[in-house]
Amino acid sequence: MIDYSAEFVVKEFHLSDTKNGNKMGKLQLENTKSKEVLNCILWQESIDNADPKALRTGNTVRIISGEYKEQFKNVNIRELELLEEAPIGLEPKDREKLFNNILEVINSFKDQNLKEAASKIIFENVELFKISPAAKSMHHNYVGGLMQHIWECIEFTQSVFPKFRRDINHEIILAACIMHDIGKMFEYKINLESGLIEVNEEFKKDWISHTQYGFNWAMNNSFKQLARIIAAHHSRTDWEAIIDLNQRDLESELYLMHHIDDLSAKFGLISVEELEKV
Repeated sequence: MIDYSAEFVVKEFHLSDTKNGNKMGKLQLENTKSKEVLNCILWQESIDNADPKALRTGNTVRIISGEYKEQFKNVNIRELELLEEAPIGLEPKDREKLFNNILEVINSFKDQNLKEAASKIIFENVELFKISPAAKSMHHNYVGGLMQHIWECIEFTQSVFPKFRRDINHEIILAACIMHDIGKMFEYKINLESGLIEVNEEFKKDWISHTQYGFNWAMNNSFKQLARIIAAHHSRTDWEAIIDLNQRDLESELYLMHHIDDLSAKFGLISVEELEKV
C-alpha cells in the first residue's frame, strides 16, 4: 500500500539507461515522520513529466500516483508533487569564506612550485571551483560541496597532525586534501536553478574518473608523492583507486589521506539538510 498523504524527503536519485535505450530512475524516499525508507522506480514517461526539482536530494515530495510492487518491494512512481524545496547548497558568502580559507592554506605551502601549481588550476577555474559539488549523490552533493569537503579534510587533518610521528609530511597531506578531488570540477555539472547534478559524459570519456585526472595533474607537475596519494585515496581499485591499499609497505601518507577523505564523506556536512542545522 502507498500512503498518499505521507510526506517524503528525497534521499537519492540515480538515472540509468535501459536495454531499449530509455531512461530509468531509481529514487529513494524517506518518510518525514516514520523515517521509513521507500525504494522507487520511475520509467521514461514519468521522468519526462516530472518536475526536475521533485527529484532533487533534500526536497520534500508527496506521491500522487504510483503502484506498489510486492515482488520487488518498491513503488513504481507515476507522479510526484513537490512540496518544499531545500537549499541547493552554500550561500555565496559561505562559499567565499571557504574559498579564502582554502587559498590561505595553499599560500602557506613552503614548496613554491606546489603553491603556484595549485593556485593556477584553481584560479583558472575559480567560478567552477566555488560551485562544484563533491559527488552526484553520495556526499556533499550541493552547490559548494567540493569546497566544503576539501575544508573538512583540511580540518580533520590539522586536528590529528599532533598525534602523528614526525615523518608524516604535513604539507603534502594538506595539498592532497585540496587536490585529491580537483577533477570533480569537470566530472560533474550542477544546475544552479534546480540543484540537480549530472555526470559530464565528455569528461568520463577523456579521463575515466577524477582520480585519474588528479593523478595526471600531479605527475605532469612533477609532484610524484602527491600523485601516489591521490591515486590511493579511494583505497581499492574496484572503487576507482589506481593504487590499492591492500598492498604492503606503502607510505603512511597514502593511508592517512584515504581515512581523512572517508571521514569527511561519511561524517561531514554531507547533504543540504545538514547545512540547515549549522
